[in-house]
Amino acid sequence: MDQIRSYLSGKKVLLTGHTGFKGSWMSEWLLSLGADVVGVGLEPDTEPSLFEQLGLADRLDHRILDIREREALVNLVVETRPDVVFHLAAQPLVRYSYLHPTETFATNVMGTVHLLEGLSQLDGPCEVVVVTTDKCYENHEKTEPYNEEDPMGGRDPYSASKGAVELVTASWRRSFFDPESYGISHGIAIATARAGNVIGGGDWAEDRIFPDAMRAISAGMPVAVRNPEAVRPWQHVLEPLSGYMTLAYRLGRAGSIDQRNDLFSSFNFGPETSSARSVRELMDKVLSFWPGTWFKESVGDSLHEARFLTLAIDKAERLLGWKPVWTFDRAVEETVGWYRAVDMQPKIAREIAQAQLAAYSGR
Repeated sequence: MDQIRSYLSGKKVLLTGHTGFKGSWMSEWLLSLGADVVGVGLEPDTEPSLFEQLGLADRLDHRILDIREREALVNLVVETRPDVVFHLAAQPLVRYSYLHPTETFATNVMGTVHLLEGLSQLDGPCEVVVVTTDKCYENHEKTEPYNEEDPMGGRDPYSASKGAVELVTASWRRSFFDPESYGISHGIAIATARAGNVIGGGDWAEDRIFPDAMRAISAGMPVAVRNPEAVRPWQHVLEPLSGYMTLAYRLGRAGSIDQRNDLFSSFNFGPETSSARSVRELMDKVLSFWPGTWFKESVGDSLHEARFLTLAIDKAERLLGWKPVWTFDRAVEETVGWYRAVDMQPKIAREIAQAQLAAYSGR
């Protein structure tokens, strides 16, 4: 973290999706590291929202902009001239994507294209991390972890759109940001990051297991669970965020062509294999920290959701020196602890977040 702090301090960082759950945590962390953050996103769409709970609007360059608006986003990238870009903006919900497929593809795919178009007009160096998801893989419900060489796919619109983002970014890299001509005809170092299912304080989205559970337990109600046997690579939100920053740092230090070919690629950021647990196990652990009950919901629709999904992270460990810090138990404990503390004292959200950042960073 000392190296990453030195790397990011004073850098102009363009962060898309800064008003969302992961974007708000990323904003708080970047600010604590001394970065000059320009946030691009929509107005927060939940009540409450972590962005507002952390008081971020007055602490960074806060821009409200829809990434589907091509000219506006291209102009903002050119105007900002960022040193580093973290592209988190997305329509992130699987079940929502069934109801709004056109919006999902327009936001996730074309929004990324617009960002890449803006980056292609820069005349200086820039490290770029495009964030996708573990669901970008063609899921065959296999028990072995997916690695970066597995094919893209996606049965639902959300997953397919994120697989398409991977293909778009790879195409743009080969066409306009060739690693072999880096520093000669361009200075754009670009990679994609695929993270597992994140949990953490301040996620207030609808139709996600953890925020749904926190709302129910806080109200003294049982938690409705759709797919208790579904297995996911659960990880605290700070894990992939640390991966994104580590990746950007390494991109800026790639020397030889071989290093660039290795790093200007795709990386999985997930937990240790032992942290891939079923929803049933997740809920049992949650209730050990905040007592309540849960029941299996009778699902009234036939929308498909993958039952088994884990990630191989050896590439990130080998090439980036990155590995997860918190165990499954610690991730759940920290997440539940945030919600319980804020449930009792809403005004301490930022204090709790900063304490967890310090604990995670070993400070």
